[in-house]
Amino acid sequence: MKSNHIAMVLEIKAPIEKVWQALAQWENQGEWMLLTKVEVVSKIREGVGTSIAAFTGIGKLGLMDHMQVTTWQPPNICDVVHTGRIIKGTGRFELTQIDAFTTRFDWSEEILAPRAIFLLIAPGLYAGVRISLMALRRQLQSV
Repeated sequence: MKSNHIAMVLEIKAPIEKVWQALAQWENQGEWMLLTKVEVVSKIREGVGTSIAAFTGIGKLGLMDHMQVTTWQPPNICDVVHTGRIIKGTGRFELTQIDAFTTRFDWSEEILAPRAIFLLIAPGLYAGVRISLMALRRQLQSV
């Protein structure tokens, strides 16, 4: 297995606390995350140790991603480790306040997979995340 990096940066015209709140409400992520339903599967609902299951797909055809929060520094950083049978690696949300009404959102993943498989899935993964983050930005900027 090789570690493969994918990342994206997005500027959102919304205060950092508002962006953090949208990210930290795990079950509401399905409102902006493309074809994804997220649920908290642990007693801990926030912070280090929170376990999350995210299903991306249509009907029963899709992929389940199990994650556990490993770093929780509101309103700036959330790290997760992917613990599923298929998806392994780490992910990070990092927010930086540019000014009182603008937030920089850095999203990144380290995906453990053979390089050939990663190169095969990377374009779709990147496009799906880009579409999702643009939807998040539209949602936050419209309110």
